[in-house]
Amino acid sequence: QNNAKVAVLGASGGIGQPLSLLLKNSPLVSRLSLYDIAHTPGVAADLSHIETRATVKGFLGPEQLPECLKGCDVVVIPAGVPRKPGMTRDDLFNTNASIVATLTSACAKHCPEAMICIISNPVNSTIPITSEVFKKHGVYNPKRIFGVTTLDIVRANTFVAELKVDHTIKGLDPARVSVPVIGGHAGKTIIPLISQCTPKVDFPQDQLEKLTGRIQEAGTEVVKAKAGAGSATLSMAYAGARFVFSLVDAMNGKEGVIECAFVKSEETESPYFSTPLLLGKNGIEKNLGIGKISPFEEKMVAEAMSELKASIKKGEEFAKNFK
Repeated sequence: QNNAKVAVLGASGGIGQPLSLLLKNSPLVSRLSLYDIAHTPGVAADLSHIETRATVKGFLGPEQLPECLKGCDVVVIPAGVPRKPGMTRDDLFNTNASIVATLTSACAKHCPEAMICIISNPVNSTIPITSEVFKKHGVYNPKRIFGVTTLDIVRANTFVAELKVDHTIKGLDPARVSVPVIGGHAGKTIIPLISQCTPKVDFPQDQLEKLTGRIQEAGTEVVKAKAGAGSATLSMAYAGARFVFSLVDAMNGKEGVIECAFVKSEETESPYFSTPLLLGKNGIEKNLGIGKISPFEEKMVAEAMSELKASIKKGEEFAKNFK
């Protein structure tokens, strides 16, 4: 059933281009619809020459957006402005909130059944915006709206592997490490559950705190290193593609597919929260919850609550007033 029709909204950007390349390269995708407000015909023409079976079409500007979305199974939205040094994800709010509200409004109209995967920051606010927009259109299904936090998991896996040198081989293979990351997708709302890492790892408390801080601030690490030229684009494209492939696998009937994502949730007092999710044909099959966590992790969850709730409220308020 490898016939997924996938749309990328914001396909010409720093994340959109490498993400589209990874999607074009996948046997799971049969049709790739690329949308942006500039350059999409060129990006589409370029990708269409790649020797894989996915057909690629570029769509340019708002008048072509409905056509882009028709019949899509999955819509991935990396559109928006990237962070610059000194900016928080929240600083992107005004620009990206409008972009996400406009694009998801089109999704609600033209592909209400599609899985919606939001990458645009601040994810802690753009997911509540998406939900409210879908509610307005009367097509809201919380099982199909995902805030893509996979990059936090990818980073946690990589950083844990870097720290753990197994004596028999040169380090731990990052591809074998799996760290669930819960909470949100900004600063201290990013909560890596190192206690649930497979394979099991142990760190002294000071090293654990340092590692956790690095995972939480990894995005800023990239923003600084790029010195004003953007934020994480390549690793984000990889993480976004990983999430989409998991989702499509699950939609195709593969069993036991689990990914973390920022979704509507009843696991904590926060109305949205990221936890491991069992994915299925209809999106979220089952929320697997937080599970058993350490006192250090419990404290992080408690400390993240007020910031999470404030970001969510900010998104909801914005959506209510958005015309």
